[in-house]
Amino acid sequence: MSKSPSLVSPRFGLWARACAVGLVVLSTLVAPAWAQTRAVADRISAAVQAFADGRFKVDEVRPTPLPGIYEVRIQNELLYVDEKARYMFYGGDLLDMGARRNLTRERVEELLSIDFRELPLELALVQRIGKASRRIAVFEDPNCGYCKKLRADLLKLDDVAIYTYPMAFLAADSASKANRALCAPDPMKAWNELMLQNRVPSNPGTCATSIDKVAELARKLGITGTPVVFFESGERLQGYASPDQFVKMLEKR
Repeated sequence: MSKSPSLVSPRFGLWARACAVGLVVLSTLVAPAWAQTRAVADRISAAVQAFADGRFKVDEVRPTPLPGIYEVRIQNELLYVDEKARYMFYGGDLLDMGARRNLTRERVEELLSIDFRELPLELALVQRIGKASRRIAVFEDPNCGYCKKLRADLLKLDDVAIYTYPMAFLAADSASKANRALCAPDPMKAWNELMLQNRVPSNPGTCATSIDKVAELARKLGITGTPVVFFESGERLQGYASPDQFVKMLEKR
């Protein structure tokens, strides 16, 4: 039985040799590309694990449709890292792994900072402790639990002037409580007693107060919750901070 002409023809031989050469060329192109991708993946994996101080293991690193950005999988959680293994996108934040900085948080803090000198201090109650060479501005609501906790910490500080801006937006009786404290013979004392002892002054609270002007100031500053503290550095603290953390921020003035 004769062999099929198509398998022994000169044309087939040329085609076969061309395919063989093509495969060799393709392998020489694919192999370096694969090795480069593997090297990038290994670099990213090592950088992420080092950034996390070895607390977890990277399960997979793979390219994304975005050039230069790789997907990193840790169990069922995903994060994204650049091919140089320096920057990480995680939870909506951009992190500098090398410098261990949250660049997004730093930018937000920059946007939220103010010029302390531009605050209308005449609208605030003021309490001076010691030499009062340091200044802070505090926005509080009489029905704010964390404000009460922070107020107790503030009164333990030394060498500080506390400018308090009473607000009224958390509860229906916030305005009544705040106005009664502001209409007391000693508003600062009345405010401290209101915040620390829940002692509401017995006056009707019908005198002229700064509540409306403070509310407008809070809107301009983008304050949507309490407590909020501004330091002389312009830095903003939103919410409660432990005494140690608070002192560190105060010392950055």
